[in-house]
Amino acid sequence: MPIERQDKIKELLNKHHNMKISELSQELGVSEMTIHRDLKPLIDDGAVLKTFGGVSIAGKENDHKPASKDCVFCGRSTNERLAYRLILSNNRTETACCAHCGLLRHRQLGDDVIQAICPDFLRQTTLSAQLAFYVIDTSVEIGCCHPQVLTFERSEDADKFVKGFGGTIYHLAEAMEAIFQKMNGNDRCSSRHH
Repeated sequence: MPIERQDKIKELLNKHHNMKISELSQELGVSEMTIHRDLKPLIDDGAVLKTFGGVSIAGKENDHKPASKDCVFCGRSTNERLAYRLILSNNRTETACCAHCGLLRHRQLGDDVIQAICPDFLRQTTLSAQLAFYVIDTSVEIGCCHPQVLTFERSEDADKFVKGFGGTIYHLAEAMEAIFQKMNGNDRCSSRHH
C-alpha cells in the first residue's frame, strides 16, 4: 500500500537522515520506480527533500508548528528558488534565503551539518552543496544578499556563466571562506551587508 510505504519511508529517513533510492527500494522490497512514485507526494508536501542520488527528511515530523519562512542567518523571507538547506546531526533542518547566508551558516555550524542542499541556478534542481560550484561576484542581480553567491551543478555551466556575467568559481570550503572574508572586510571588493 502506497500510504504504508510512505510512512515507512518517513520512518527510515527519520532514522537515517538521508537514503539512496536503491536503499529504499531494497529495504521496502519494491522497485525503484515504485519508490519514486511513493516519494512524489512526500516531496510535493515538503516532508522529504530530493538530494543528489537520494532523499533526505525535511524536518521532524513531530513538529506540528509550521516551519519558519525566514532565513536562519539574516531573517529575510526565503525564496524556494534560492534556498540553501542545512540538515543537522540533531535531525533538524535549517533554511537560509540564499547560498550567501547558507555558506555563512554552514561555516558557523561546522561538523553539526551532515548534509547541505542548494539549488542549481540554471536548472532549478537541487544538489548536494558538497558537489556544487559557487560563483561569487557576478554582475547578475538576483535580489538577495550581497555579495551574491550562485550555485551550479556542472562546472561547464559555471564557466559559461562567469564568461558572460563575471565572477569567480569556488568549491564549497573555498566559497565558505571567501564569503566569510568578504563579509569581514578582508577582501578588496566592496560588500553590502544585510
